[in-house]
Amino acid sequence: MKQMNKLILLDKESSRSNHSIWFGHFTTSTILSPPPGIRSIISSATAYFCGHLHTLGGLMPVLHTRHSQGTLELELGDWKNNRRYRIFAFDHDLFSFADLTFDEWPVVLITNPKSLLYNCAKHEPLDRLLHSTHIRVLAFSLFSITSVTVKIDGVYLGQAVHLSGPLFVLKWNPQNYSIRTHNIEVIVQDSAGRNKSVQHIFSVQEDNHLRFHPIASLILLTDHYIMARVFFVMIVLIQLTILIAFRYRDFPNCEGPPGFVIFTSFSLHVLSKMNIFYYSVLLLTIYTVLGPWFVGEITKGKLGCCFSFGIFVDGHFLQGSVTFAVGILQLVFFNVPLMAYLCWSLLQRCFGHNFRSHLRQGKYLKIIPVHLLMLLLFLWQAYSCFFLHLTYGTLAFLLSPLRTWLTLLTPVLIHRAWTVSPTELGTFIGQLKSYLSS
Repeated sequence: MKQMNKLILLDKESSRSNHSIWFGHFTTSTILSPPPGIRSIISSATAYFCGHLHTLGGLMPVLHTRHSQGTLELELGDWKNNRRYRIFAFDHDLFSFADLTFDEWPVVLITNPKSLLYNCAKHEPLDRLLHSTHIRVLAFSLFSITSVTVKIDGVYLGQAVHLSGPLFVLKWNPQNYSIRTHNIEVIVQDSAGRNKSVQHIFSVQEDNHLRFHPIASLILLTDHYIMARVFFVMIVLIQLTILIAFRYRDFPNCEGPPGFVIFTSFSLHVLSKMNIFYYSVLLLTIYTVLGPWFVGEITKGKLGCCFSFGIFVDGHFLQGSVTFAVGILQLVFFNVPLMAYLCWSLLQRCFGHNFRSHLRQGKYLKIIPVHLLMLLLFLWQAYSCFFLHLTYGTLAFLLSPLRTWLTLLTPVLIHRAWTVSPTELGTFIGQLKSYLSS
């Protein structure tokens, strides 16, 4: 709450400015903040510059959107690997920017007319576009700029002239473009012979709008921590419902030869009705939700406990956001597959196979992928233990029931499934035979 009060104070201090830009590492969709929320606090800003998601590994080269209050949220690609940076300018209180790659020249930014996509009617005097007298371009290069060619809707308009510094201007009459939207293109050449062409859609009418990419808006405007909580709880509830329901349901009647659905249902009955497997999976699922995942040095010199719902460290509780996403990965890529693998293994035992004999059936295309997938997921679980050790140290590695302990106990549980005695499976073997004879 102290941090929120600081941000509110910063907002008040900047309220007298004609424009304000906020900078932050995280997107607002990944920030966990108490009411009124981070978006409400920065609603008076023209734009919020951020990183963190960057380009989602190249899947979304442009992650930009607009908040409902009018503030632009502009994600920038990373500097570390891709050397991305941003320049921006205010031209008569109209905001423009360009995202660029380092050491690519010339650098060009059209400041008037500005891009229609980034119009911000709540923060900018957009009527000035209709009354402007010049097209204005900022052009930079390591070498001198030799030409700045301007085209509108593909029609050559003229050569912009150098005014001062990086500023080039060209007279125009915006009244000629007062109807619908138009495309402006600027081609800049320097004395080294390098060319750069930039273009965007503009409109001198305030009532024209363009929409941001829907996926980008979904990523930046959806509160990820809420979605992660919902998905996490849904997966847990579905798994628990299946586990408990099959424990107390009777075996279904089977008319005709049993198929995939019957065998799946039967295997769930076997797992749920055998105490050692039922309580093991039940405890694992409940522990993933409620138990401490690990105890370790959360920050330097400060011990803490990590749960699905947050982290306790140095007498403070940090509400969970990323922890729910990690919990989803744990459920989807290990807990649930482990439950499915145990079901499949018990089904093989009910058919009378042990681990060696089931490999001799000759159905390698059906059997090997199952074992290979489970092995890969087990290796992923083991790697997560190694990553935990690298991140939080030896103590966290040793005191991690959900990572280290589970990794050690999993082979024991799988071995138990493959060595369960026919006597313990007697009822289930009889039920399976009745299915096969029907």
